[in-house]
Amino acid sequence: MLSHEDNERLVRVGPGTEMGNLMRLYWIPFLASSNVKADGQPYRVRLLGEDLVAFRDSSGRVGLVDHACPHRGAQMAFGRNEENGLRCIYHGWKFGVDGQCLEMPAEPAGSAMPSRMRIKSYPVRERHGVLWTYMGPDADDPPPLPGLEWNLVPENQSVVTLRVQECNWLQALEGEIDSAHAAILHGRVDGGTVNQWRQAQDLMPTFECQQHDAGISIAARRKVDGDRNYVRVNQFLMPFWTLVPPQSQYPELSGHAWVPIDDEHTLCLMFSYHPTQTFYEKSRKVFKEGYKGRETGHASEHSFERRAVTVPYHTYWSKFNRGNAYQFDYQSQVEKYKAGLPGLWVQDAACQSGVAAIYDRTREHLGTTDTGIARTRRFLLEALKRLAAEQARPASVHAPDLFMVRAISVTLPRGGDWMEAGRELMKARLGQDFGYIP
Repeated sequence: MLSHEDNERLVRVGPGTEMGNLMRLYWIPFLASSNVKADGQPYRVRLLGEDLVAFRDSSGRVGLVDHACPHRGAQMAFGRNEENGLRCIYHGWKFGVDGQCLEMPAEPAGSAMPSRMRIKSYPVRERHGVLWTYMGPDADDPPPLPGLEWNLVPENQSVVTLRVQECNWLQALEGEIDSAHAAILHGRVDGGTVNQWRQAQDLMPTFECQQHDAGISIAARRKVDGDRNYVRVNQFLMPFWTLVPPQSQYPELSGHAWVPIDDEHTLCLMFSYHPTQTFYEKSRKVFKEGYKGRETGHASEHSFERRAVTVPYHTYWSKFNRGNAYQFDYQSQVEKYKAGLPGLWVQDAACQSGVAAIYDRTREHLGTTDTGIARTRRFLLEALKRLAAEQARPASVHAPDLFMVRAISVTLPRGGDWMEAGRELMKARLGQDFGYIP
């Protein structure tokens, strides 16, 4: 159980909130590079409760600026993107990617007003087909981008997708560090591949956690094959990253950034990658198109319903949502899929989003398999306390190599030390294969 006060501290992310202040110390992935074209249509964004617009200028530079013109509050999403700036359609004020006003057509020639006028803006960097921004206090000298392995391998070794989820960021994140649910929620009544997952052989795992400089390793130990244990180690990395181990059937690494759009919506950036080889074309196709009308771990291109261009992330809202019960089908639940929901990520999202965008955590009754969730909450609350009381920043803010971590799935003798056996395997090194057979 989490107190109401602590839950509020963890999920409220707007300017001036404790968690918002922590999040703003890190670079935040916020959009696919392909969503903004040079001199193309601006794209509405909301991050940590702030309304913004992204655009790419004539020179290929990307800006992230306030969604409202500082003149009279007109929508910058309607702006004309031309000649290295975004021009408000109301009176023609034009701004560069750094927020500096470049032109005010209706003001007298020689006016000093343009030079004094700026629109709020945040620095943007581009890596691995993803746009990143820094919204923190060190905009003139921001920390380095995090050294996460997925965005350092060649792009042909990975798949990255985005979608919006209707709950706060922590509810979403906690679903991925809770590997006790996997074979239960994703299981089938009629057999099938999921039922063959090794974790399906033992539905009562024991959990062990180990804190490290970037976050927490969360191990689920299962009894398999007589005297052996199958151990899956998920990773939580500050401030909103999760890493998932490979399956033997699908030898790839994956995970999410659970980026807060605001207090009640999350941008779910999912990545899957192979550390040493081109990503499987068959898997890439299934992620893109879905499988026999069902969703995989990635949101397929058919799963979205477009909204108005003034709605943040208007191309990433899903047709599977709380309003239509995520297209739950009771007959399917009886005959085929235990969840009655159309695919892996939909099953997760429906449960993570729960009955409310911010669930009352005082009503929870946590069990032994929730050890990783409880430890992660304590870890985050401690980080908030240190930042507020001592201005002490987490070590990973200025140490990008601390993110070079992997989730692993290994088989050990019963009672074997997963920390010792997995110590080197959990270190991500570019160009290094798994080091074991998943």
